[in-house]
Amino acid sequence: MTILFILAGVIVVLLFVFKNLKGKLISVAIPHEETTTEQFLQGKISLLTYNIAGLPQGISAAKLPRKLSIAEIGEKIEPYDIVNVQEDFNYNTALYSKNAHPFRTDTKGKIPVGDGLNTLSKYPILEYRRVPWRHCSGPDCWTVKGFSFAQIQLTQQVTIDVYNIHANSSDVARAARARRENFRQLAAYINEHSVDRPIIVMGDFNAHYAYKRDNLHEFLLTTGLSDGWVQFLRKGVFPEVIPKFIAQHMLSLTNETESLDKIFFRSSKHLKFQPLDYKVESEYFTNSDGQALSDHLAVSMLLGWTWED
Repeated sequence: MTILFILAGVIVVLLFVFKNLKGKLISVAIPHEETTTEQFLQGKISLLTYNIAGLPQGISAAKLPRKLSIAEIGEKIEPYDIVNVQEDFNYNTALYSKNAHPFRTDTKGKIPVGDGLNTLSKYPILEYRRVPWRHCSGPDCWTVKGFSFAQIQLTQQVTIDVYNIHANSSDVARAARARRENFRQLAAYINEHSVDRPIIVMGDFNAHYAYKRDNLHEFLLTTGLSDGWVQFLRKGVFPEVIPKFIAQHMLSLTNETESLDKIFFRSSKHLKFQPLDYKVESEYFTNSDGQALSDHLAVSMLLGWTWED
């Protein structure tokens, strides 16, 4: 009986102490909830698109040894939050060997079965799909090129749709016609699967506003997308069509010249995007001798986002 009285006394004391601490314990959790809410309301994501010239050594347009250069690319892209690569065909193991992104898509394989598209992210990739083009021409038909879709989770409650694209190349009439159909196919997919969603589309478009046979304006109009380069660096002014257009060498581009590699974005009702920086990476992706690691220059953008109820 004595033990029972002692236990009862201990329980009464503990209940009294808990009652006095209850308000204090609850108040300790409130600042944590406010911090979480603040993180949820706004943020920044760094984006990169890069055609890494991963065709087999000997047929790749890039001059440097592909395996070593692509391994260096994998290491150098680590600072960027979300990275889309194209032509990641035969050296995916090298690309991932020195890369630290926690979320990376599995390669589809080497040519001719692979599409060369992969996404690397510091945020969870919740869903991923690959879609082949219905139209192609010439050498572009030798492998399964197309586009990919990834749903990426920025916070516990915020997700965005990210598309990676490698369109039909060449500016001859037949190739341009296939490329126009590529963009129409992608636009139809976006309008079916990303209705009212915040989206980012970045990749190798193989297209120019200045080329009269390309339909980039149509693509933007039908999807509601904005071009990061045009919006941030050109203040909304698009390049004019050049009657006898000839594309510049891909390694000679600057922030002022139009690249085949583009980053588009679209806000939604609640998630608002704002471009904060845009850059043609002409110096960073080089080896110790200053030589470009690919036959393309990577393009980056810093994108701010804000959630509005």
